[in-house]
Amino acid sequence: MDYEEAKETIVSGLQKKKSKTKFYFNDLAKMLGLKPRAAKKLINQMVTEEVLEYWSSGSTSLYGLKGAGKQAHAEHED
Repeated sequence: MDYEEAKETIVSGLQKKKSKTKFYFNDLAKMLGLKPRAAKKLINQMVTEEVLEYWSSGSTSLYGLKGAGKQAHAEHED
């Protein structure tokens, strides 16, 4: 799977899920159907290009679409 195909899969998959805006890494890897190492490279590239954003509570790390969710609105990122 190349980067553009992975990006399209992740973005469309996340936009379909209206009830959640943040997802675990394993959720994204399942969407891509890749092993964790290959998925990590693609997901990190999406974070670097600001397609996705990385969010951490200190103990939990989540990923979401850039600017989506309550946190983005609370921090005036919209």
